[in-house]
Amino acid sequence: MDLNQQTVQEDGSGRSGPAVQRVNVLGVGLSVLNLETAVAAIAEAVQTRTKGYVCVTGVHGVSEAQSDPAFRTILNRAFLCTPDGMPMVWMGKAAGFREMDRVYGPDLMLEVFRWSQKRPVRHFFFGGAPGVAGELKASLEARFPGVQIAGCYTPPFRPLDEAEEADLRKQVTEARVDLFWVGLSTPKQERFMANYLDKLDATVMFGVGAAFDFHAGRVPQAPKWMQRSGLEWFFRLCKEPRRLWRRYLKNNPLFVGRAFLQLTRLRKYRLDA
Repeated sequence: MDLNQQTVQEDGSGRSGPAVQRVNVLGVGLSVLNLETAVAAIAEAVQTRTKGYVCVTGVHGVSEAQSDPAFRTILNRAFLCTPDGMPMVWMGKAAGFREMDRVYGPDLMLEVFRWSQKRPVRHFFFGGAPGVAGELKASLEARFPGVQIAGCYTPPFRPLDEAEEADLRKQVTEARVDLFWVGLSTPKQERFMANYLDKLDATVMFGVGAAFDFHAGRVPQAPKWMQRSGLEWFFRLCKEPRRLWRRYLKNNPLFVGRAFLQLTRLRKYRLDA
């Protein structure tokens, strides 16, 4: 089988699930999805109580995976690893997947909330700066009347200690959570999900990063035309230059060079979990 294409029958952790086709982008298996098919796969997982985590992955995540095999394994074991950035979509289309489109974390969050609005599905928020999760809860409850947001937890800027972990587990169990949303940063949120998937009584976990700040109204989003043209990184760099300049000015050129080597078959990237 060409390493540019692979059909995955499981989420990588041994749990059965619907077949998910993936495209190899520098050794990371990006799920061949669009927003509609992503929501359908999540709905099926909720309805069948199939546990898994969803990584929304763009240039930053794929670049981090180049020097961190353990992180690459986390991405490749995800229930879904969605094409969060337009370069992921372009790589998928170059491999022949014309139906593939961007599944952007903030958009996915809204569509899943829209799907859950009239269903007995319970959400939980984990992450964000103090106050963000509460603002996000109020914003989404106003936007989607009837949604069930069962709890929020603002973690410290360090790993949870034993007491904090026990408290989180207790809250999630009592809240009877279906969908657990993680608003940290990459790769922190992906590592958290991989570590806590079996510890928390929730069905599907999502790492959506800045979506918490966007939907809480704390940080502006790039215009749609910039998102669709692959320029969202430039918008965010202009808004947060001190925090993001190293990420974008290092990762973006490296990604372009590596992608060129893969597309021209000058270098092969192994796709393994």
